Amino acid sequence: MEKVKKNFGFGFMRLPMKNDEVDIPETKRMVDAFLDAGFNYFDTAHGYLQGKSELALKECLTSRYPRDRYIVTDKLTANFFKTEADIRPVFESQLKACGVDYFDFYLMHAQGEGNYSHFKECHAYETAFALKAEGKIRHVGISFHDRAEVLEKILTEYPEVEVVQIQFNYVDYDDPAVQSRKCYEVCQKFGKPVIVMEPVKGGNLVNLPEDAKAVLEELHGGSPASYALRFAAGFPGMMMVLSGMSNMEQMEDNISFMRDFKPLNETELAAVRKVQEIFRSKHLIPCTACRYCTDGCPKHISIPDLFATMNTKQIYHDWNADYYYNVVHTAPGRKASDCIKCGKCEKVCPQHLPIRDLLMDVAKEFEKKPEEAETSEE
Repeated sequence: MEKVKKNFGFGFMRLPMKNDEVDIPETKRMVDAFLDAGFNYFDTAHGYLQGKSELALKECLTSRYPRDRYIVTDKLTANFFKTEADIRPVFESQLKACGVDYFDFYLMHAQGEGNYSHFKECHAYETAFALKAEGKIRHVGISFHDRAEVLEKILTEYPEVEVVQIQFNYVDYDDPAVQSRKCYEVCQKFGKPVIVMEPVKGGNLVNLPEDAKAVLEELHGGSPASYALRFAAGFPGMMMVLSGMSNMEQMEDNISFMRDFKPLNETELAAVRKVQEIFRSKHLIPCTACRYCTDGCPKHISIPDLFATMNTKQIYHDWNADYYYNVVHTAPGRKASDCIKCGKCEKVCPQHLPIRDLLMDVAKEFEKKPEEAETSEE
């Protein structure tokens, strides 16, 4: 396995942005701070930030540092290939975009029951193993979003898979949909090192409800992010915990507790369990804002932002949520009620959310007729 210096990785999925473009100067500062702190693992994918993530990686990292200073993970995503013949050209374009001659890790992206058959039919795994034999990939793995039984099937059929990336955080640990714990246990059973994605659940475990935030503040310790990342990193077999950092402040905070990593103690674990219970009581939409759903939406509905606004209304009962819904996150033809129920979003959602039904709930909450609003305020 490639020499990973420490178990903390920089995810290039939620970079600092300015006017829909990656803030290159800020990203360079973050890359420099990350490497200076002794970390070296970077994670990207062809579709992240509408194709801008790989290019930013080249501009901010690979064009500025020698190849032995960093480890790069990229992924093969289903919607970028239709046939086996498409895979190598996509792969070569990824090498070029990232500015490298090989990838340290190359993952079959977002594997699950819905797209696994496409990867099999196109011999994607076999192509990746061949590219490894040619020296263009050091290690082949998968990133996974589905039930534990599907993961077991994949690892049984492709024992050559070397590493598995799963969603793992303290809220999803025993969640029946995400099955973090069960998927982790499958990885342990097959002896596969684990890469953790979504340790802070798309920011949900940083921007906590006030009652949950109060529980962690009583510890008089670190930030909400610190408890989430340390929870995930504290399990045996966790090779890497990724964090998609969007500014230098987040980078500095994460470095502060991951540089000299310590697992959660019993008092901290008890506090985390309380926060788990609080989250479950809120009945929030478990969206991680990965934005896979928005790329193919024919109505250009900003689905993650609408779900975040709905959650804000649920937690804080805040009138500001209505303002954000009507002024910031929607436009004519792009409201929740404008959904045409084509289902494209649900096919790519890693959380397997019933997005069409949830958008109806959002519309019911935020698009009330004046008389309905008056009645609800009385």
